[in-house]
Amino acid sequence: MTNIIGVRFKPSGKTYYFDPGENIIEKGGFVVVETVRGVELGEVVLSNRQVEDSEIVAPLKTVIRIADSKDIEQHKNNLEKSKEAFSICAKKIEDHGIDMKLIDVEYTFDGNKILFYFTADGRVDFRNLVKDLASIFKTRIELRQVGVRDESKILGGLGICGRVFCCHAHMGDFQPVSIKMAKEQGLSLNPTKISGTCGRLMCCLKYEQEAYEDLLERIPGVGSVVETPQGTGTVKEINLLREILKVEIEHDNVTEILMFKASEVKVLKNARGFGNEEQIDHDELKEILD
Repeated sequence: MTNIIGVRFKPSGKTYYFDPGENIIEKGGFVVVETVRGVELGEVVLSNRQVEDSEIVAPLKTVIRIADSKDIEQHKNNLEKSKEAFSICAKKIEDHGIDMKLIDVEYTFDGNKILFYFTADGRVDFRNLVKDLASIFKTRIELRQVGVRDESKILGGLGICGRVFCCHAHMGDFQPVSIKMAKEQGLSLNPTKISGTCGRLMCCLKYEQEAYEDLLERIPGVGSVVETPQGTGTVKEINLLREILKVEIEHDNVTEILMFKASEVKVLKNARGFGNEEQIDHDELKEILD
């Protein structure tokens, strides 16, 4: 077991483990630590605790110090300088006529490097831009191209549910999502209905997937032949969350649709279809999955 604290450098960023040394650091405090980007100030989101050695990436770096008022003030100044750097860089991008969109700017805590995040449709030649920025800021300049999901995570916004993007509000890492999840949850396979603002499949498809997988294992699919209290019939529709089946039963050449709880029927022949599946344009599907 290893003693760690969890530190986050952005409100919805990934949590990294550090060795607190002899310090007892409560959640909500700030620490100065060394990262691959240099010296950084981060917020403690996990107080001192023991974790399995397999959960950490060795070697675990030790906290340099608990942040004091000067460190907090320096961090605030860096945020203000980042806003100014954003305006300057955006103007320089326009002057150079580069086809790129500036997303965010960050100063490292010690001010030794400025990171500019941008999106672009392809590779761009920004060597002259870097030279201009280096001559203005007199420090190391790094430009990082990010994807559309990262853009949404950085900028934030409101999803079709009316809430702040999950990636911006609370997700540390992007979770893998697939079109199979939408099918298993009985959602429309229209790309406009299952895609987020970023144009990729909605992250929230992942949230209830385990529950749906469990239900699909236990409940007969559309097309299954089942024995019901009213006789043998074929499942025509299912309400997965309520565990209710609509079964077509034929009596004396009269066909009727009856509803039963899944627990009331016995499966004679199972089919795994969910039913009510819509056709999807394969070109659109390829676009949202890329």
